Amino acid sequence: MNLRDLKYIIAVADTHHFGKAAERCFVSQPTLSGQIKKLEQELGVAVFERTNRSVEITPAGDAILTHARLIMEQADAILQLARAHKDPLAGPLRIGAIPTISPYLMPLVLIPLRKQHPQMKPVLSEELTDTLLKRLHNHEIDAALLATPVDDAEFGSLALFDEPFWIAYPRDHRFYTKDRIRLRDLDNENLLLLAEGHCLARQAMDVCHIKERQAQGEMADLRASSLETLIQLVRAGFGLTLVPALAMRGSWTTDSGVVAQPLAIADASRRVSLVFRNSFPRRAALQAFADTILAHLPNTVKPLGKGKRAAKK
Repeated sequence: MNLRDLKYIIAVADTHHFGKAAERCFVSQPTLSGQIKKLEQELGVAVFERTNRSVEITPAGDAILTHARLIMEQADAILQLARAHKDPLAGPLRIGAIPTISPYLMPLVLIPLRKQHPQMKPVLSEELTDTLLKRLHNHEIDAALLATPVDDAEFGSLALFDEPFWIAYPRDHRFYTKDRIRLRDLDNENLLLLAEGHCLARQAMDVCHIKERQAQGEMADLRASSLETLIQLVRAGFGLTLVPALAMRGSWTTDSGVVAQPLAIADASRRVSLVFRNSFPRRAALQAFADTILAHLPNTVKPLGKGKRAAKK
């Protein structure tokens, strides 16, 4: 068994396809298949269950792959540690972010990051929280920008900033003449929410003290998959919605059809953190990335210093 064998089984596990795995590893499919078969014979267990239509991971294979990913990360760590004598920040840094953060924060960060640390190569992906945590666990990304606390001993986090919520409503709404919008003002209002799986939906419900989604009626079917779609629904007069402060930089804010203002509600905000595996060796790179974020935040959010380490629960 060698690192090449582990690389092969990880590629098959990720793609569920021997041909695609071979392309990823830049080898022929017979070479990859033959090497995996030899590995299975050496181990005495099947890593994959093969049919004409699918490739599935066996229970034994699932346990093996957990260790294989960790070994490959540590092998990469050896290379990174060797490079660290020349430059501790060099190399790719794979960052995931949720959709309600990525399009508003990343444009503020990437150019300064490239200027300050040209040797760092950020690789970005945008997915929902549960998917990002799964990818982080599987060593597919190095860190994730999340807006929900993560209570898992496998992960550590750097708390970056608190992001207030603003209320967005149509220009002809009764809120247009109000200086302060309080919790009681939201009674009997149609609050538009993102679809299930978006943490912003749960956060909006918590701020407005809503225990469960509307199950019936017109509003029950209006669940958008993006914040931009919610804004379009607000513009069309279907209701109002909560908007994270970073999104106030979006192009929609120049449209006279939608108005937004801060909420006069205690704790109407969310905390954004950089979450990572405790086993990840390149902490200097994570800190440099966090520091760049903190140095280029707009004044609509509250920075939390040099990436405060979140307290363990």
